Amino acid sequence: MSSEIISYQPTDGLCYDPKDPVYWDQDALDAELTRAFEICHGCRMCFKYCDSFPDLFSFIDEAHDGDVRAITAAETDTVMESCFQCKLCEVQCPYTPRDGHDFQLDFPRLVHRYKAQRRRRTGLTLRDRMFGDPDRIGRLSRATLGLANGMNRVSLHRWFLEKVLGVHRDKQLPDYVAETFDAWAVGAGRDTGDTAVETVIFPTCFVNNNEPSIGKDTLAVMDANQVACECVGGTGCCGMPAWESGDLEGLRKRAGVVLDKLMPYVDAGAKVLVLQPTCAMMIRRDYPELLDDPRAQRLADAVRDPSEFLWSIRKEDRFNSDFKSSPPGGTVAYHTPCHLRAQAVGFRGRELMKKIPGTQVTTVMECCGHDGTYAMKVEGFEPSARIGKPAFDGMNASDAVVWASECALAGIQFEQHAGRRAMHPMQVLACAYRPDGFEIPEESP
Repeated sequence: MSSEIISYQPTDGLCYDPKDPVYWDQDALDAELTRAFEICHGCRMCFKYCDSFPDLFSFIDEAHDGDVRAITAAETDTVMESCFQCKLCEVQCPYTPRDGHDFQLDFPRLVHRYKAQRRRRTGLTLRDRMFGDPDRIGRLSRATLGLANGMNRVSLHRWFLEKVLGVHRDKQLPDYVAETFDAWAVGAGRDTGDTAVETVIFPTCFVNNNEPSIGKDTLAVMDANQVACECVGGTGCCGMPAWESGDLEGLRKRAGVVLDKLMPYVDAGAKVLVLQPTCAMMIRRDYPELLDDPRAQRLADAVRDPSEFLWSIRKEDRFNSDFKSSPPGGTVAYHTPCHLRAQAVGFRGRELMKKIPGTQVTTVMECCGHDGTYAMKVEGFEPSARIGKPAFDGMNASDAVVWASECALAGIQFEQHAGRRAMHPMQVLACAYRPDGFEIPEESP
């Protein structure tokens, strides 16, 4: 065991900017990994968020007698692969750039750097390519005229997906709609190309391909509050699924489309309502750093969560508090998405739902464990269910009939492991604006 003290101060290899050559220097990364492991070894606050830290502490304590320098490459890979980018360690860590601390530690960004370097060395797997392009999966699924949705419930097909793509055979997968949100918006006259609007919706690939009702209900809520809101088709995926595997080129390609589509609205003064927290976090926090494009910061500054925007006008005369119906039972169980917490904008959806007459909102702060594609993978399905169990138990403990979360993937996770699908807060508000707007959802088997 080396007696030399490892400094907590940043090494010359500290870099979170892929435009800097240091970012791609493996020796520089290794030095930062050693420093980060030593800091985490001494702190141990983040023992409960994912398996990365328990794995790390186990290696240090049980295999290397406290010497982080002795951690092997294979052990490092295990720690990095166990991170599913929930960001909660960064939210809670006292040593981050966000908090202005001298240590400048950002573990999730260190994991991204590690995976980006590995991707450059080894390339992408077939699963990385498929998961990294959800819009292509959506197009292929629609081409089957609904057959793909049915096949995803057939045991033999799921066995095939597990063997070929590493998609766990028991994971509940989202259905794909025949008519995308983009197509609906054109038919409904909500995608006219008029940039002189107050807001524009970035639906995200999930809302576009899997759950257009979130986008439709968001428009209904904005209309009820006299917010001029436009849709813009063809934005596609924000690029986060590609970045999960370290595919910087794939991210930048998709981000370029997003910028091209949305910047005419941003330049005209519109705010961009991003309907999923992961995508909003990606554009707000990662685009300015990861993209070599001066437009990225302007787009980031314009991004709003729809509840965040609606909360900002709550004191204006146009804010509509004339709710026509209330959730059955008078209680909503609200789950705070990890990636909404990472943006530090507050839980405005929760506060808005409290304005519905006779409504109480209980809050569950635990991670649901889904986190992008992690829960879909063979190696991630069991840990995701285990990590999410406190959230499942917390939601069930409320006895609420209506569950809510801004994260649609959390909604699927709850449906599979806790028996009830969570609605987006915009959907809850849209129901509340309608007479008899709430239908009691049946519990899933």
